[in-house]
Amino acid sequence: MTNEEKETIDAMSQYEMCRMWRFAKTGEPLLCGETGEYFAKVLKEKGGFTPEISKALGWLGPWGEKS
Repeated sequence: MTNEEKETIDAMSQYEMCRMWRFAKTGEPLLCGETGEYFAKVLKEKGGFTPEISKALGWLGPWGEKS
C-alpha cells in the first residue's frame, strides 16, 4: 500500500467508503490486497456499513443521483 492510497482512504467519509464498497468495479485498487484490508479496517472503525447508509445507497446511484 502506498502513502497516497492510505491518505485517500483516511480522508474518505464513512458514506464515501460504503459507496465505493457497493459500487466499485472489480479490481478497484483501494479494495484489493493489503490496501483492501486496510480499507475494510478503517471502514469498520468509522462505523461500518450501517442500515441507514445501505438504504441511502439503495436509492441513489453510485454518484449520488436518483435512480
